[in-house]
Amino acid sequence: MEKRDEDWMREAVRLAVDEKGTDPANTPIAALVVRDGRFVASGVNRTAEHCDPTAHAEIEALRAAGKALGDMRMEGATLYTTLQPCGMCTMASIWAGVSRIVYGAGRDDVHEMYFEDRHLSTLDFVADAYKDDLQLEGGVLTAQCAPLYYGPDDDVPEDQQAND
Repeated sequence: MEKRDEDWMREAVRLAVDEKGTDPANTPIAALVVRDGRFVASGVNRTAEHCDPTAHAEIEALRAAGKALGDMRMEGATLYTTLQPCGMCTMASIWAGVSRIVYGAGRDDVHEMYFEDRHLSTLDFVADAYKDDLQLEGGVLTAQCAPLYYGPDDDVPEDQQAND
């Protein structure tokens, strides 16, 4: 039986929790790359561990997928991520030729600190890149994804805000 979006998102949530726990301070974001119904690669947020601002879960998954596929282009692939991707991750997906991005919690479900640009969304980046061959689908298992992150009304200490 072929897995559905919800099944892949459950895998991403499991990976996020297994690798990073459930404390929002640990930024438990996870991403998977799937092509032709088969798992290709995964990644979790490693920005703090690698002292690397580009080590977002989606970038880590795309890097691993490129190695696994032997190619930077991933046409036909779906990127599953527990949190709506930021602009950097969206643009990396565009450069990789990913066909779909499916995410759990959206920018309205979490604290604004998760998005470096408060006025542009992932949808804007795709539209501005003139991409009509990239589908974005959000809200898959939001109820399981959103609690992993600080909520919109949480009082997050300034020193814990990555995009202050």
